[in-house]
Amino acid sequence: MDQKTAATFAALHAGPDILVLPNAWDAASAAVMEDAGAKAVATSSAAVAWAHGYPDGDKLPLEKLLFTVSTVARAVKVPVTADIEGGYTDDLGQLSETIKAVIGAGAVGVNLEDGTREPALHARKIEAARKAAEAVGVALFINARTDVYLKGLAEGEAAYAETVRRAALYRDAGASGIFAPGAAGTEVVGRLAKAIALPLNIMLWPGVPKAAELQAVGVRRVSSGASPFRAAYAGLARMTAAYLADGSGAAFANVEGLGNLNARFG
Repeated sequence: MDQKTAATFAALHAGPDILVLPNAWDAASAAVMEDAGAKAVATSSAAVAWAHGYPDGDKLPLEKLLFTVSTVARAVKVPVTADIEGGYTDDLGQLSETIKAVIGAGAVGVNLEDGTREPALHARKIEAARKAAEAVGVALFINARTDVYLKGLAEGEAAYAETVRRAALYRDAGASGIFAPGAAGTEVVGRLAKAIALPLNIMLWPGVPKAAELQAVGVRRVSSGASPFRAAYAGLARMTAAYLADGSGAAFANVEGLGNLNARFG
C-alpha cells in the first residue's frame, strides 16, 4: 500500500459518514467484505489467531500475522488496517521493527492495545510506532486501543474519566484515533466522542446502537471485531452437524451471494 492509500484511509475517519469497518481473518473473508461494499478492511486479532489455531492475546507468532496481512492486502484494493494486539512485545526496538514489517506487508493502519499495561508504557509504544512509520515514509493510522471498559479496569464515571485521560496521553504520543471497545450506550459513547480530540472507534457490543446513531453522537468508526468470524463458524458448525447426521449435501447447498472465488482470485 502507498501513501495515497494511507491518506484515503485517514480521510474515511473525517466523514461525512461514519466508517463501518468489517474485520476479516484471511484473504477470502477480506475479499468477500470488499465485494460487499466495504470501504476498508481490518483484521481481527482474535479471528486471525483462531484461524491459525492460537488463542487471542499476543500468542500468535508474528510471522503468521504478517503472512495474513500480506494475503489480505493482496486480495483487496481498499485500505487495510491490522490489529496487532499489544504489538507482541513491550520492547520499543522490537516494536519498531514489527511496525515496519506490518507496513511492508501492506497495512496502512494498526490497532495497538494497552490491555493491562501501564498507560505510560503504552504511550511510549505509540510514540515508537509513529517514529517507525515515519522512518519508512508512511502516515500510519495508529488506532490506540484502551481496554478500560473491555477489561473492566474501572466502572461507571471512573471508567469514563480514565478512558478520556488515556486518550489524551495517547494522542500526545502520536495516536491517530482512539478505540474504546466495551463502551456502549448512546449517552456514554457520545460523551466520549465529545471529550476525545481524535476520531473515536467503537466495537460491536451489547448495547451499542446502529451506525447512524453512533455517527449522530460523534463516533467516527465502528468495528465488527470477531463477530463475522463467530457467525461464519457458528454456521459451519451447524451445517457440518447436519451433514454428519445424514450425509446429505443439502446442508451446504445455500451459497447465495458468495460469488465465484476462483474467478475473484484469478
